[in-house]
This record gives sequence, structure tokens and C-alpha cells, in this order.
Amino acid sequence: MSERNPTGEGSAEYATSFGVSGVDEYDMLLASLGRTEEEDQRVSVHEAGHAVAARLLGHPLGGATIDPGPGYEGRVWGAAHAEAFAEGRETDASDVRDAIAPMMPEPGEDISSVSDVFANIYGHCIELAAGRAAERMLLDDHHSQSAGDDLRQMQDLALLICKSDKAIETFITHCGVAARDLLMPYGDAVMVLSTVLRIRRTLDSAEIDKVISDVEAWKALAIEHRRRAEWRKREVMAIGFERDHLEFLGFPPLAQD
Repeated sequence: MSERNPTGEGSAEYATSFGVSGVDEYDMLLASLGRTEEEDQRVSVHEAGHAVAARLLGHPLGGATIDPGPGYEGRVWGAAHAEAFAEGRETDASDVRDAIAPMMPEPGEDISSVSDVFANIYGHCIELAAGRAAERMLLDDHHSQSAGDDLRQMQDLALLICKSDKAIETFITHCGVAARDLLMPYGDAVMVLSTVLRIRRTLDSAEIDKVISDVEAWKALAIEHRRRAEWRKREVMAIGFERDHLEFLGFPPLAQD
């Protein structure tokens, strides 16, 4: 199989053997998109990071694509966003900020009535930061400018709760660290999802959830296999120790069942 085949590793359900013609099809697809294989991989990892973070945060998803469109190289959207997009009323973080800003309390006013706004902004900014966090985690890419729109949207949302440029910068940096910490235990899910996205190009929410749940099931099974193997190893060692100890004391070995 050619190194340019983007199937990677995973279950047979997600892997596919393109053969020579399949590799040609992938090359032609990349040429039509004006992308290199490395760029396609970066986009897939980026969007997979967004998707996995969204589900870990309990945010509903509409789907994800790594095929480009007007103003984006790839995207992940929520269920409500999918409906709005279909009706031609796509929203942006700047629209959210403009709608919510008049409701935010002034200095000295009680903020408890809008505590959910603070929590939602925090969660959404972590989700926005997760694309770059995934790139850093899996591709060791600390210099890509791929998250320009994510950064702009985080800045727009941060304006609702931060009072200075320094506060916004610090908040966004924190969200990046929080996104990395959120994704780190699920790096394998991000990797497999990115591979499936490179094959399928677009996934709906149910397909994304199935990929993630399958990876977690594989992990649990592997952990159980390792646990049983370790337990069996300890049993064998215990039997050997018991036999040697009895022989040393002059007792006959115990009969084996």
C-alpha cells in the first residue's frame, strides 16, 4: 500500500484498501483541492480536534467536513448551526457577541444572572482552541497559522468577559492549555477520526460519535487484555515460587488440577 494512502490504522470497518487506482483518486482529489497530502492531514487533524473536544464538552454536533468551502478549509458545525446554515442565516461569534453584549452587567453589577454566559463562552473557546491543540499534539506543529478564524472568534467571544487586550490574550492562552489537557487522554480518538475524515471527507454527528465510541471500546478491550495477561503472569510466578519454596523445605510439590 502506498504511503500516500490515507487509511492509517484502525478497525477494518474504517480502513479501506484503495489499491493503485485509489491512490490515483486521492492524488487527483488533492490536486482538485489545491492541497498537499500534509495539508490534508493537518486539516483533518484540526477538524477532528474540534469534533472530539465538542463531544467531550457535551456540545451537540451536526457534522464535520475537511473539504473546503467559502472562507474555510474544513469545518465542524453544531446541530443548530446546520439548521441555520440550511436556511441561509449562518451565524458567527461576532453575531453572538453583538447579541449578548447589551445584556452583560456593568462593573459593580451582579453577574450571577449571566453565569451561564460565562460558562458557555469558556466552553466554546476551549472547543475553538482544540483544533490547534490537536495539531500541536499529533503533528508537533507549533507554527501553523491554520487557526486564524478560530482565534478571531475566540477574541470576539472573549470581549464579552475580558476588559483589556492583555486579559483577552491570557484567556485565549488558557483556553489553549485547557483544550490540550482535554484532548490529551483521547489522542487516539482524534487520530482515528482524522483518518476516517480523510477517507470519507464528511461525517455526520452519528458517524462521529460511532468512531469515538468504537475507539474507546477498543481501548477498554486492550486494557482488559493487558490486565488478564498480567494477572496470568503473576499466577505463573506464584506457582513457580510456591513449588521452589516447597522443594527447598523438603515437601513434595502440590498436585496440579
